[in-house]
Amino acid sequence: MIKRLFIILAMLLTLNAGAWAQQQQPTTVKKERKHIRTGNSLFHDKRYAEAEVEYRKALQVAPQSAIAQFNLATSLLMQGGGAAANDDKNNPVKQAADILTDLAKHAPTKQLRSKANYDLGNLAYASQQYDQAVQLYKQALRDDPSDDQARYNLRMAQLKLKNQQNKNQNQNQDKQKQDQDKQKQDQDKQKQDQDKQKQDQDKQKQDQDKQKQDQQQQQQGGMSQQNAEQVLKTMQDQENATQQRINAARAQQERRERARTNRKW
Repeated sequence: MIKRLFIILAMLLTLNAGAWAQQQQPTTVKKERKHIRTGNSLFHDKRYAEAEVEYRKALQVAPQSAIAQFNLATSLLMQGGGAAANDDKNNPVKQAADILTDLAKHAPTKQLRSKANYDLGNLAYASQQYDQAVQLYKQALRDDPSDDQARYNLRMAQLKLKNQQNKNQNQNQDKQKQDQDKQKQDQDKQKQDQDKQKQDQDKQKQDQDKQKQDQQQQQQGGMSQQNAEQVLKTMQDQENATQQRINAARAQQERRERARTNRKW
């Protein structure tokens, strides 16, 4: 809708450029008016590149001609085909935006300043820079309060800006929640690491206490539980070996006695 209205407005403005040029007859020359009229005719036939040439010729004759500057910007915008401006100096939309920015500040009439701000507002709107578009449409209305199209576009830009702000706010809230969740996860992991570290420290302390107790027992002539168990086992083995020798001797004695009893005399 914005683009269609912009194209219609651009055509109307360029068609009326001849009338504006008539108002500036005292400060313009015949060649300037001729090039502007030729450019307007070419623009009407949608021959925008050729119209651009005529407007530039008018500016060669009268470099300060605000009408030629505005019509040149309009022809460049039409050649841009709705593309966004960039830093390329050969980009027609970038050239048009530069011209319109200068006209918005220095154009000799409020009406022309209003139209320049209006077109800049359309460019900002097309680039989804709705906050900037709102300000430009407002400035256009300050210079020309009767411009209903600028007023309508202002409302559209304000609605778009509100939706954009709500979307950004929701995105920021989602991101903030994600950051909070991640922070909580990091805190939980940190707590788990601290708990594990504490468990390791407690186990290390227990091992150190046990080692210290064993050392104290050895220093006092005592023995550790492990050493005591080893000594007990050794004693048990010795006792078993002694008992086996005793049992073997008894068995041998019994065999001798049975042999002597069974001998015939």
